[in-house]
Amino acid sequence: MKQKELVNSKLTEATSYEEYFNMLEELFAQGKTTGEDQSDSMLEYASLNLHRMKRINKTYKIDEETKNKFNQLNNNYIWLVITEGWCGDAAQILPILNRIASESSFIELKVVLRDQNLDLMDEFLTNGARSIPKLILINKDSGDIEGVWGPRPKENQEMVMEFKNNPSMSYTEFSKKVQLWYAKDKGKSIEKEICQLMKNCSEEQ
Repeated sequence: MKQKELVNSKLTEATSYEEYFNMLEELFAQGKTTGEDQSDSMLEYASLNLHRMKRINKTYKIDEETKNKFNQLNNNYIWLVITEGWCGDAAQILPILNRIASESSFIELKVVLRDQNLDLMDEFLTNGARSIPKLILINKDSGDIEGVWGPRPKENQEMVMEFKNNPSMSYTEFSKKVQLWYAKDKGKSIEKEICQLMKNCSEEQ
């Protein structure tokens, strides 16, 4: 199956952000998370991520300039995001993507789980890895894939790659460093990079 056909076939299985968030809450109430790994560590990640998502849902505000940019697009788009409930980056990023999308009449956000859609994930690897979250930008009218973003903002991604190549601290310490970066950034890097992604699409048309 061609990439375009595969991506568009997944839209029938995709859920809204609200449905995804409700599913995470229901699973956690049962002592579970998404995916096959139901270890204590994964459940701990799921708990932390739910708290992060709830906080960002309540506190994140898109600035007016950014909002205006996303309401001046030339086409209607679907943002299809590949994610999982245990992913710390997704917990920081997905609520922001959802808020941006909800403020624009041109964007609809849809969510699919990575481990249930590995055929899709393998079309959008990052340096050969199944890194998430991954946003696939789809023209709603033509079904064409016009861009991809993820798994995290550029500055954060550089931190991650540096740590992988030359770990100078424990994984736990590094995870705290990453979460502090997100807290300090307040979603502005995500806004900026997604704005650029959409601008690139407009300029190519």
